[in-house]
Amino acid sequence: MTTDQFSVDGDTAIVTGASSGIGRTIAERFAADGADVVICSREQDNVDPVAEGINDADGGRAVAVECDVRDRESVEALVDATVGEFDGLDTLVSNAGASFMANFEEISENGWKTIVDINLHGTYHCAQAAGEVMREDDGGTIVNFASVAGQLGAPYMSHYAAAKAGIVNLTSTLGFEWADDGVRVNCIAPGFVATPGVASQMGVTADEIDRNDVDRRIGTSEEIADITQFLASPASSYIVGETLTARGVPDIMESTPEA
Repeated sequence: MTTDQFSVDGDTAIVTGASSGIGRTIAERFAADGADVVICSREQDNVDPVAEGINDADGGRAVAVECDVRDRESVEALVDATVGEFDGLDTLVSNAGASFMANFEEISENGWKTIVDINLHGTYHCAQAAGEVMREDDGGTIVNFASVAGQLGAPYMSHYAAAKAGIVNLTSTLGFEWADDGVRVNCIAPGFVATPGVASQMGVTADEIDRNDVDRRIGTSEEIADITQFLASPASSYIVGETLTARGVPDIMESTPEA
């Protein structure tokens, strides 16, 4: 059985929010498979070591760029740097995001705007800038990042959940609008993933998670990277405008026998 259809070898990808966690793992996974990656973070010093590690390994090349996805000029500079360095763009992984926990009534207008700006407005900037290149060229793939919070809601994270819900809807809309231009747009909605941030909050590290354990509700960055590569590869060619949920065992209403 061939597995070539799952490969991103020879592609050029932008991965936002790639200084750590899911974004970093995706960038490393793509590069290990032979893709050239442009990775970004709001702080250059945070993303430089990631690029250095990728370039020291076998596989594709990495370029680190400082970029704030809230700023349109910064995003356009990111895309221009990618095209200038690698002469094209095949995949955008729009992973950059942020949140904090608070009761809805305690979220200030500035706090609300900040979270919506990073998550939803940042996805808008990246999709427009990268999509312009893809639509004028030979097409490409966009993988947005939402969350189960955007599908189901999330107590004490109403700003984040609302922004992620917008990303789910934006994905299905762009999937339809840009299909004729050869651009496939899809989305991933992760549940709990053992990133450094989650580890500090929940006390669970990736080293403690068995990928073979079906009965669990927390995953690894590597598992999300697997899904991302699938959506960026030809193997997912018949998936357009969809949001794939990765959250382990679902929450369901369990019935009890009647007395």
